[in-house]
Amino acid sequence: MHDPIPLVDVKAQYAPLLPSIREAIDAVLESGQFVFGPNVTAFEEEAARYLGVRETVGVGNGTDAIVLVLNALEIGPGAEVICPAFTFYATAEAIARAGATPVFADIDPLTMNLAPERVAERITRRTKAIMPVHLFGRPAPLAELADFGLPLIEDAAQAFGSPEIARAGVASTFSFYPTKNLFGLGDGGLVATDDPDLAERLRMLRFHGSKAKKIFEYVGTNSRLDEIQAAVLRIFLRELDAWTALRREAAERYRELGLGEACEAPVDEPGHVYHLFVSRSPQRDAIRVALADARIGSAEYYLPPLHLQPALSYLGYSEGDLPETERAARENFSVPLWAGITAEQQARVVETVRAAVGVPA
Repeated sequence: MHDPIPLVDVKAQYAPLLPSIREAIDAVLESGQFVFGPNVTAFEEEAARYLGVRETVGVGNGTDAIVLVLNALEIGPGAEVICPAFTFYATAEAIARAGATPVFADIDPLTMNLAPERVAERITRRTKAIMPVHLFGRPAPLAELADFGLPLIEDAAQAFGSPEIARAGVASTFSFYPTKNLFGLGDGGLVATDDPDLAERLRMLRFHGSKAKKIFEYVGTNSRLDEIQAAVLRIFLRELDAWTALRREAAERYRELGLGEACEAPVDEPGHVYHLFVSRSPQRDAIRVALADARIGSAEYYLPPLHLQPALSYLGYSEGDLPETERAARENFSVPLWAGITAEQQARVVETVRAAVGVPA
């Protein structure tokens, strides 16, 4: 019997780096400085250079990153923010937590990212921002969305490493959850911006609305990237380009092995960093059963989509309101992909999917 193939193998990525990781953590332990230490400052500077922005601000997690940007921009009650419903719940949850109203626009069926023509239909006088999601590592159509003249807040949680992001928005938000392309050993988040005033407000808001813990200028929160996570992220950031190259090679290998003959495989484009390799098929459920029987990891995403989630029922959406979103939720599935997956493992995946839908080897 074959060994199981996980959907993602994070440990395989960080295992070769364990000596450096342990050394970095030991240095933090020796310093006794766990909050706002030198690694946080250094990581923020290194991440800013990597992303090509003036400022980055480390925070507790990717959800807080979005909330804090909305708070800093004073986008709250009475404001609408347009976003996709085919994304993780945190996108809309953060908008609601800030007191604003999520307004869902449908997606492009090919990319599964926001469709600009559908966004245009949702803009009202109350629209204060558009929040594209770089879904599964594929850059959203930032240039077209910027043409609407509204602030763009990029939910880039799944796309750290793409050169196409952090270019058109007032801010970009990131998550370092352990399955992300750039990941931590726990929770963490980041905001990137070219606006130094916005960055300064964010630094205060993440620390109770204060600069120095004595005078409190805003009602903020406690959301800080901790020193140990920053120390580890500095190591992983140096590996990111190599990891991205391996992800892109693995994605191309799936196409070369013929996965696209059995389902609708994702089309490549510049800047796609393949956080996940998500395909589509009306036979999705049969494919996932076959993969499970072969001890191969898979997943489906965002079913039900956000506009049909119970917590957001107050927004008044009904089934059928976002047809492409709903179809994508019914059809999508991901197959194993990480930096370092082997050709043999991928061949087993493709063989299993092809057999599940009756496509000869």
